[in-house]
Amino acid sequence: MINYLAGKIKNINEKSLTVLVNNLGYEIFTPQIQNFIENKDIELYTYMHWNQENGPTLYGFATELEKTIFLLIIDCPKIGPGIAMNILSQMSTSDFIQIISAQDEKALSKINGIGEKKAEQIIVHLKHKIAKLISTGKLKPEETQTDFTQWQNITDVLTSLNYSKQEIAKTIKFLAEKHAGQNIQLDLLIRSALSFLSGNI
Repeated sequence: MINYLAGKIKNINEKSLTVLVNNLGYEIFTPQIQNFIENKDIELYTYMHWNQENGPTLYGFATELEKTIFLLIIDCPKIGPGIAMNILSQMSTSDFIQIISAQDEKALSKINGIGEKKAEQIIVHLKHKIAKLISTGKLKPEETQTDFTQWQNITDVLTSLNYSKQEIAKTIKFLAEKHAGQNIQLDLLIRSALSFLSGNI
């Protein structure tokens, strides 16, 4: 199993990189491919997936967090690497974590290859797993300033007050944008959420 590679980017293709390592060229499929530059040194956390028809495919990720999220996604029933790559190519890991915490099926269903049914399935399968990994320190969302647990707590409070999933998703998005980079206490976030929902903001 190849878990890590360090080398130089030889070519950039539509969805993959050719990475030169000790005079061997590895084709590595990676999300956010627009962030890479030819002839630059690179380090990737990798995962090899075996398909019975096509054989092995190597996937690479710029951070351990990105790889962890990828593995969580493909652990969902009937969700393969293609859909996982679509998700991570169209949103950051912190955005994905926020969508899962807000149970925002609408936002997730906009990804190519994901309809409402698959979006709901992914959220149901991952919301408790991600929360548990973060609470135990095994998953550290580097870009997320406000703790995932707070988003989950706010979601639970608003759900108990009979707000819809759509209203909650819009509220979480509003809070994330308004308080980006700030460390806000939970009670103040809930007050801000209720003010937003009542139309006072």
